[in-house]
Amino acid sequence: MREALRQARKAARQDEVPIGAVIVHGSQIIARAWNQVETLKDATAHAEMIALTQAQGALGDWRLNECDLYVTKEPCPMCAGAIMHCRVRRVIFGCPDLKGGAAGGYWNLLQSPNLNHRSEITAGVLGEECVEVLKSFFREARARKVNGINHKKGIADTGAE
Repeated sequence: MREALRQARKAARQDEVPIGAVIVHGSQIIARAWNQVETLKDATAHAEMIALTQAQGALGDWRLNECDLYVTKEPCPMCAGAIMHCRVRRVIFGCPDLKGGAAGGYWNLLQSPNLNHRSEITAGVLGEECVEVLKSFFREARARKVNGINHKKGIADTGAE
């Protein structure tokens, strides 16, 4: 989870929502990723999605049934669907997403009895640290907005665009 937190901080430095993900096969990290939605202008560029693609490439197989995914925030429904389809063995996350999480928060797609695969779930690993990374990011974003700084351009927002 510490490496996932490093990835989340990398996302924050790039003005991305600070979520990081790491995939482990055996005892080796085979994928590392952070949110890149704004950078890539791609709504599907969540840390989990990018990490899943990297892991599949590393293993040469779409089946990740011997892999564990560490992610700083509970996966959303899109990511949970991809995790389930890739057959990830276990998902370990830091902080819950009570409004939109799909690993036991609002939904639990990862353990749905009507689907062909279920992932083990471990929640709350370094949870307070994961929450603080998110809170700090949004606190700073709100402060920039209040102070008239356009966080995407790093300049004063005059409204003259």
